[in-house]
Amino acid sequence: MIFSFLNKRFLFKLLSLFSVVRGYNIFFIVFAQLTSSIFIFSESKSYYSVLVDSNIWLIILSSICSISAGYIINNVYDSGKDLINRPLKTILEKEISGRTKLNGYILLNILTLFFAFLVSLKALLFFSLYILGILFYSIRISRYPFIGNFLSVALSIAPFFAITLYYKNFSSQILTHASFLFFVILIRELIKDLESLVGDLTMNYNTIPVKFGEKTTKAYISFYIIITCSISIWILINHSPSLVVYYYTLVIPFFIFFTYFLWEFNSKKHYILLHNSLKFLIIVGLFSIILQNL
Repeated sequence: MIFSFLNKRFLFKLLSLFSVVRGYNIFFIVFAQLTSSIFIFSESKSYYSVLVDSNIWLIILSSICSISAGYIINNVYDSGKDLINRPLKTILEKEISGRTKLNGYILLNILTLFFAFLVSLKALLFFSLYILGILFYSIRISRYPFIGNFLSVALSIAPFFAITLYYKNFSSQILTHASFLFFVILIRELIKDLESLVGDLTMNYNTIPVKFGEKTTKAYISFYIIITCSISIWILINHSPSLVVYYYTLVIPFFIFFTYFLWEFNSKKHYILLHNSLKFLIIVGLFSIILQNL
C-alpha cells in the first residue's frame, strides 16, 4: 500500500514536471525540427541522411533543454499571474518546489551548452545567446507591451534558426514561411494577453490589453491578421505549386471566421477557443511541411 502511494506520488510529480516544461510543446518542436530538416532545410531531402546526422540530434537536444529551462524560469516569474488565470494548472505545478525548479533550470542550461559545444562553437554561441535572451525576457521584458510580444515570438521560433544556421540555407522561401509563422504566433501571443487580462491587471503587467484596452488590442490583432493573409497570398502566387498550397489557401477563410469571432465575443472562454484554434492552425502547418515537395 505504501509502495502504491509512493508510485502515485511520483506519477503526480512527473505530471507536474511535464506541465511546468510544457512537454506537449516540446514534442511538437522536435517534430517540427525533424520534418523541416528533411523537407525544407536539407538539400538532399533524404530521411536517412537527416536521421543519422548526429549534429541534428544534438541541436534538437539543445533546443529541448533550453526551451524546457525557459518554461521553468517563466513559470517561476509568472506564478502569481498564472495562479489567477490558470489556478488548477498552477496548483498542479506547485508540486515541484522552487529549489527543484532552480536546480532543473541550471542543469538544463548546462546540458544545452554541452550538446551545442559538441556541434560547433557557432552552435555554442547561438544557444548561449538564446539562454540569455530567455532569461532577459523572463526577468525584464515579459511585463511590457509590444517589445515583450515580439521578443517572445522571436524566442519561440529561434530553434528553427539553429537548424537554418547548420544547413546554411537562407532562401527567400524559407524566410517567407518563417515570417508567416512569426505573425501567427504573434497573433496567438496577443490573444493570450486578452485571455489573461485579469491576472495581468492584478499583477501589474503592462500588456497591450491592460494599457490600451480590448478594442485597441483587437484592432492591433486584425492588422496582423491582414499581414498574415497577405503573406499567404504571396506564397500562393510566387512559390512553386505543391500540395502545401492547400494549407495556405485555407488560411484565409480561417482568419475571416477568426476575425469575426474576435470582434463578436469578449469572454475568456471565447479567447481560449481562439487561442486553441491558432494552436490547431500551427499544428496543421507543421504537418503540411511534409507536403512541401509533393
